[in-house]
Amino acid sequence: MAATPSSVWRNPVHFLAFGLGSGAVPVAPGTFGTLAAVGLYLLLPDMGNVVYLIFLLLSFLVGVWLCGKTASDIGVHDHGGIVWDEFVGFWLTMFLAPPGLIWLVSGFLLFRLFDIVKPWPIRWFDKHVHGGFGIMFDDVLAGLMALICLQVIAAFVL
Repeated sequence: MAATPSSVWRNPVHFLAFGLGSGAVPVAPGTFGTLAAVGLYLLLPDMGNVVYLIFLLLSFLVGVWLCGKTASDIGVHDHGGIVWDEFVGFWLTMFLAPPGLIWLVSGFLLFRLFDIVKPWPIRWFDKHVHGGFGIMFDDVLAGLMALICLQVIAAFVL
């Protein structure tokens, strides 16, 4: 992974794209970014499904710009430290998730699994779609796959 640019600590756009600095961790920045997303998820106010979907859409749209701008500024497409996409992917995973620690941990593990392994079509989009949209979209797909798995598991358990 390329070194964390010093602009992450000076530029608010880069700071957000690097997940409030969580992506600056030198080892497994995607995992640390997702852990930061878990923390923020726990701080989110209780909102209805429609409001949560609007929150996800806005987070995605802002993320396309944040990640694209940061990648362009630092000259590295999808720098490992850019983890806003992990934030949105994890938050998508947790849409409609049952409450409780087991579901939070399961959502985290499922999202990380799909984000790391990148099964089809995630890997294809990761390799062929660029810019801010490309940075965001593969994690949205990972989040969507994790969401579906979490919902299927919940349907059989609950």
